[in-house]
Parts: sequence; structure tokens; C-alpha cells
Amino acid sequence: IAALALIQTQLTAAFTVAREREQGTFDQLLVTPLTPVEILVGKALPPIFVGLAQSSFILLVIRFWFGIPFSGSLITLYLGLLAFNIAAVGFGLSVSALSLSMQQAMLYNFLCLVPTVMLSGFFTPVSNMAPALQYLTYVNPLRFGIDIVKRVYLEGAGLAQVWPDFIPLALIASVCLPAAGWLFRNKLS
Repeated sequence: IAALALIQTQLTAAFTVAREREQGTFDQLLVTPLTPVEILVGKALPPIFVGLAQSSFILLVIRFWFGIPFSGSLITLYLGLLAFNIAAVGFGLSVSALSLSMQQAMLYNFLCLVPTVMLSGFFTPVSNMAPALQYLTYVNPLRFGIDIVKRVYLEGAGLAQVWPDFIPLALIASVCLPAAGWLFRNKLS
């Protein structure tokens, strides 16, 4: 659920600003009376909703097509997916703010996507990775998104068990989103 949602969420977030910057409409947006926070919220909400909608679709397919029983709480699962999507959108918007065109945004995202998936614990458990790579996974939102989804969906973990995964996601979002807002204002093409 988290790995598939990451691709769509991150690309949607990255393309929003890159497309406007390429068309020249982003500079017009910057001279409006909107604050950087309002611009950031306006650019972040649609990809977050896209990610949650895609996660819901994948959840329905997993549950009803493949018949994998759901063990946890939907509220805990969606809180985790929301936190994960916010962190992923923050990363995507930061990449978008650095890009001057849609091609650059797509290239940067694909360059970041492979290490993000490889270092998430999706293919190889984090505990089996080299110690340096284990530390690197702490800046990867997918690591914590996969852990939340796996533990809530399959193991029935509640919020009391998965709350430690919310802290890194909040830290990633609190770094990436302000960085994207600062880059929106200060990095003009």
C-alpha cells in the first residue's frame, strides 16, 4: 500500500510546481498576496488526497480481491497513511522546488525512488542491511510507512504500538515542507 502510494504521491507533488515553473505561472503565483505557507498548503493537499485515495483503492483490492484479512484499526491505518503521505509530499515538493522543468522533476524523482524503495525494508529487512545503510533509512519515509501498514494491517497493532513510527515521519515532513516553502520563494528560475 505505502510503496505504491509513494510513487504516485511523490510524482504528483513534484509535477505541480515544475509544470507551473515551466509554463511561467509559478512566478505569477509568487507575486500574489499569498504567503509561502498558503502556497505550500495549496500545492500539498491535492497530492495528499491522491495518495490517500490510491491507498484506499489498494486496500480494497487487497482485502476483497486477494482476500487478505484486515486485523487492525482503520483509524490507525489511515492516520499512518496520512502521516506517510504528508512526508512523501514534502519530499516531492522539495524536489519540485529544485527542478526547473518537468523532465528534471521526473528524473530527480526516479533517481530518488530506487534508493527509497531499496532502503525501505520492502525487499530486505532493515536489520539485515549494513549499519551505515540502517542509519540512512531513518530519513526514508517509506521505511516507516511500510512498517505502519504491515503492523496495523497484518498484525493488528494499535496506535500505542506504532506511534514511534509517526515521530520520524513528522520530522521528515517538518524538514521537507518548510524547505520546499523556502525554495519556492528563494529559488527563482
